[in-house]
Amino acid sequence: MSMSDPLGDMLTRIRNGQRAKKSTVLAPASQFRMNVLEVLKREGYIRDFARHEVRPGISEIEIELKYYEGQPVIREINRVSKPGRRVYSKIKDLSRVYDGLGISILSTPRGVLSDSEARDANVGGEVLCRVF
Repeated sequence: MSMSDPLGDMLTRIRNGQRAKKSTVLAPASQFRMNVLEVLKREGYIRDFARHEVRPGISEIEIELKYYEGQPVIREINRVSKPGRRVYSKIKDLSRVYDGLGISILSTPRGVLSDSEARDANVGGEVLCRVF
């Protein structure tokens, strides 16, 4: 059965894993999800991730969650653009998350970028999620 919102599913797995104090969570693999995880890793919200092949043609991503003094590093992670309502933003109209303490992740013509990287590249795009 196909999933209507694969990115939302992965974000929910991360959110639930951190609430349950898990060290790792598993999610079905896709290149798009790995691009989003790469941004989360670069920005310091997760430790690492790795792709594992379960059986031929089926892969999973193992995501290592990050904690600081027993508390999850990701306090809040919300999906902005959903399958039923896409949200696009020009770079000059993109608001800062908690006055720059959090990040927005965007899908741009130059790939999946954080809001600061998109500002440096001066490109807008679809606002995928906000992380704090």
